[in-house]
Amino acid sequence: MQEKLCKNTQHSHAQLLGLYFLRSSFSSLAPTAITCITRGLDLRKERADVLCPANCPLWQAYVFGNAVYASLSSICGAAIHRGVITNTGGPVRVQTLPGQDNYSAVYVNGIQSQMLSRWDSSFSTGAQEAAGRSVSTARPSTGKRLKKPLEKKAGNKDCKADLAFLIDGSYNIGQRRFNLQKNFVGKIAVMLGIGTEGPHVGVVQASEHPKMEFSLKNFTTTKDVLFATKEIGFRGGNSNAGKALKHTAQRFFSVENGVRKGVPKIIVVFLDGWPSDDLEEAGIVAREFGINVFIVSVARPTNEELGMVQDVGFVDKAVCRNNGFFSYHIPTWFGTTKYVKPLVQKLCSHEQLMCSKTCYNSINIAFLIDGSSSVGDSNFRLVLEFISNIVKAFEISDIGAKVAAVQFTYDQRTEFSFTDYTTKEKVLSAVRGIRYMSGGTATGEAITHATRNVFAPVKDGPNNNFLVVLTDGQSYDDVRGPAAVAHKAGITIFSTGIAWAPLDDLREMASEPKETHTFFTREFTGLEQIVPDVIRGICRDFLESRQ
Repeated sequence: MQEKLCKNTQHSHAQLLGLYFLRSSFSSLAPTAITCITRGLDLRKERADVLCPANCPLWQAYVFGNAVYASLSSICGAAIHRGVITNTGGPVRVQTLPGQDNYSAVYVNGIQSQMLSRWDSSFSTGAQEAAGRSVSTARPSTGKRLKKPLEKKAGNKDCKADLAFLIDGSYNIGQRRFNLQKNFVGKIAVMLGIGTEGPHVGVVQASEHPKMEFSLKNFTTTKDVLFATKEIGFRGGNSNAGKALKHTAQRFFSVENGVRKGVPKIIVVFLDGWPSDDLEEAGIVAREFGINVFIVSVARPTNEELGMVQDVGFVDKAVCRNNGFFSYHIPTWFGTTKYVKPLVQKLCSHEQLMCSKTCYNSINIAFLIDGSSSVGDSNFRLVLEFISNIVKAFEISDIGAKVAAVQFTYDQRTEFSFTDYTTKEKVLSAVRGIRYMSGGTATGEAITHATRNVFAPVKDGPNNNFLVVLTDGQSYDDVRGPAAVAHKAGITIFSTGIAWAPLDDLREMASEPKETHTFFTREFTGLEQIVPDVIRGICRDFLESRQ
């Protein structure tokens, strides 16, 4: 009996030992204890579970960054800053990340993180779960599980935009309606489909003085944005929406705050009643930065209150288009659900975001058209069709893309300048109306004419200026010198040759690299195939000039 009991005991111990090793192979049951000043660079693992002590002095919490921290930061300080733990300590999962530029400074959870221009390694912090997984949001659960689609990291690629929600935090709205406003912003965030390749959002609170609550790069999932928005505190003060809009336009959309190149920039301004300052100047600043401003007004002022409004036309003066698209009215903060989808549809209608600075609505493009006798009238029509097909790709307006055309033989004739037509329809009509000159070919003088008389009066930046030269033969004059002057003036030249145009002339006119700025076709009918290459080339140069 005793022998049997001993065997059973041995068998039980063996089972327990096997179970221990089995469990150990799946998860780390005992996180490594660290001190308050242990830094990310002190860990040698790609991922580690650590245990922070209680009552870390906040002055010891040297933290650089926000959400992603430079590895010289205190791990426990970063975990408190992120909201993974409180000052009572606890387990933290640390994930090693690559280094990055521009770690931001943000005050949250009692810790002021510091800015750092560059560091060679980083880390993030997250809470632990029983199965060895980490909660990437680094925050306590709200107890409410979000729908599955919101967990997709890529997000809604069809609505890729950088958005700032400028919420009203004035005494005019009050605490109760302020909370309803935050709920409305949360509903919008859910429908937008926030993700790494979709919309990115941040929030600025307008009150006496504007405050950026979180930036574009702080959160890239909907659930994180929902939690961060819920945690925003009511500030009070006057509704200085103009001051906040100007501040947001000038400082929010920066590389440090996570702005992406070539992505539409949008500010959604929420106003309860009316602003206590002027929006017009702020609207002008936003337009200069290529930002689309949407005004969402709630509870418009009554007739008795209109006398308190500085400018009753403040909405039209703040947006870049007075066409009703950029303004949106909600009668009350109660029952806002039905207003979410129509607003999100506007924010995702990128083809109507005329204020975004992209190649399609920001460039000055001039066409230098060979009108020599060798071209012929029927081929000249094909050249004009080529120009029209390129023009159709761009958004032409008084604040958007601009088009000019010059025809040349031995002489030059400006068919229309950048300021003559401000709609695509009028430009296309003007192109169709160009009459064939016939004569010789002096391409060099034509380039000089375009540089002096077409581009020189334009005040836009030099990186916005493009010249497309179309010619079918040898120039009677030098093209190298005039082209060099144009390049020096900031004009990017695409040379397009047809039939007998010599390749040497085309390359000497073209901007660097020559291979991507020179095109040739044997027949005029081949121009149609070159259209997308020219458009892509212009947009590529536009984007590269802003890197």
